[in-house]
Amino acid sequence: MILAAIIACEVGFWAAIVGGLVTRYVFGRPRLGAMLLLAAPLIDLVLLVLVAVDMLRGGTASWHHGLAALYIGVSVAYGHRMIAWADAKFATRFRGAAPRPRRYGAAYAVACWKDVPRTVLAASIAAAVLGGLILFVGDADRTSELVGFLPILGVIVGIDLLWAISYSVWPKRPPVAAAG
Repeated sequence: MILAAIIACEVGFWAAIVGGLVTRYVFGRPRLGAMLLLAAPLIDLVLLVLVAVDMLRGGTASWHHGLAALYIGVSVAYGHRMIAWADAKFATRFRGAAPRPRRYGAAYAVACWKDVPRTVLAASIAAAVLGGLILFVGDADRTSELVGFLPILGVIVGIDLLWAISYSVWPKRPPVAAAG
């Protein structure tokens, strides 16, 4: 049930974003579009409630519950950035706005380093959700899978940190212009 809820919430998240942007740019209704965009964070709340209800009804935690916590953390930490990215794409497509410039070299490395605190925030939120569920349920046997998910959050932060380090040492190069 939780895996289906995660999938439904992810689809709902992007449906709210795309719906809001289509409403804003295609139909010229910016206020209605903004209201649809505001629905995206509510979807995270729905998922959190579904996970808590599942656990309260006697469900045993699985990796799906850990994934739900991670989804909520990433959505909160990166949600605004994802919406801004999609908004820029729509503005380029439907309003003729200039596309965002691609980053290379030091600018790309700086962008990678700016993501590290976001990833730490996402992992911290996920850890707080997991910890809250563990305390809320109060049954170590039913929540042991949640405790086992905590090291995965550390691995995710470590990978993002290595990503930033790697682009600091080996900067991303711009594509070579095609001769011809």
